[in-house]
Amino acid sequence: MSDSLGDPRDIDTLMAIMARLRDPQRGCPWDIEQTFATIAPYTIEEAYEVVDAIGRNALGELKDELGDLLLQVVFHARMAQEQGAFAFADVVAAISDKMVRRHPHVFGDEAVEDAQAQTVAWEEHKRREREDNGHADRSALAGIARGLPEWQRAVKLQKRAARVGFDWPDVTPVFAKLHEEIDEVRAEFAALDANPGDAATRDRLEDEIGDVLFVCANLARHAQVDVGAALRRANLKFERRFRTMEAFAEADGNALAGLPLEAQDRYWDRAKAAESLDAPE
Repeated sequence: MSDSLGDPRDIDTLMAIMARLRDPQRGCPWDIEQTFATIAPYTIEEAYEVVDAIGRNALGELKDELGDLLLQVVFHARMAQEQGAFAFADVVAAISDKMVRRHPHVFGDEAVEDAQAQTVAWEEHKRREREDNGHADRSALAGIARGLPEWQRAVKLQKRAARVGFDWPDVTPVFAKLHEEIDEVRAEFAALDANPGDAATRDRLEDEIGDVLFVCANLARHAQVDVGAALRRANLKFERRFRTMEAFAEADGNALAGLPLEAQDRYWDRAKAAESLDAPE
C-alpha cells in the first residue's frame, strides 16, 4: 500500500481510499459513476456473504467478508458526504448514541430480567423514538422495514402480532392452516389449467402461493427455526445432490441434460443413498 495512504489498519485509511476512488479527476471510472441505488444490491450481497462465512465457520473468510461489508458502509457514507448530507463520523455517532440510548440497563440505572425482556424493551425504545421523530403510526407493526427480504419481514410481522396476542397457541392449527392454503393453491392451479390466459386467475394463484409461504414462515417461527438458515440448508442440500447426480451421470458416460426424467430421478436416488453411506454413524 502507498505510504501516503497511512496505516492500513486505520479506518481513516479506508475512507481516504474511498475518497480517492470517487475523485472526479483521479478516481476509478466505475466507482465515480455509482449511486446509492446502484450500490445497494452489492450491500445486500455482501451481508449474505458474511452470513455464509459464519454458517460455514470459515473465520478466515469472515474477516475478508466483514471488510467487504464495511467497505459498503464507507462507500455510502462517502456518497452522502459528497452531497453534504452526512459523513462517516455522523454514522458512527448515530449508532453509538442509539446503542447507549437503547441499553439503559447497561449505561444507566434501569434493569431487565433476561434477554426476552430486553427484546421487549428494545421495541418500546424504537416505538418512542418513532413518535419523537414525528412518525404517527402507532400500529404494533410500525417500523418494520419494507426493504427486508420478504421471508424475514414475514417473521417480523408475525412476531409483532404475537406480542399483542394475535398468534396460535401451538403448532397444531398452523399445520391445519398450511393444508388449507395448499388446497386453495391446488384450486387455483386447476382454474389456470382450464383458462391459461386468465390474468385474474394467475394473480389469485400468486396470492395463494404467497399465503403458503407466509404460513411456512409461521411454522418455522413456532419451531424456533430461522427461515433463512433453513432455506440456505435446503439450497445447499439440493446443490450438493445435484452435483453428485451430474458426477454419476458423467461417470456412466451420460449427459444429464439428455436423459429422461425417470433416469434423472434414479441418479437423484443414488445421490441421496451416497449421502446416507457417507453420514457418520
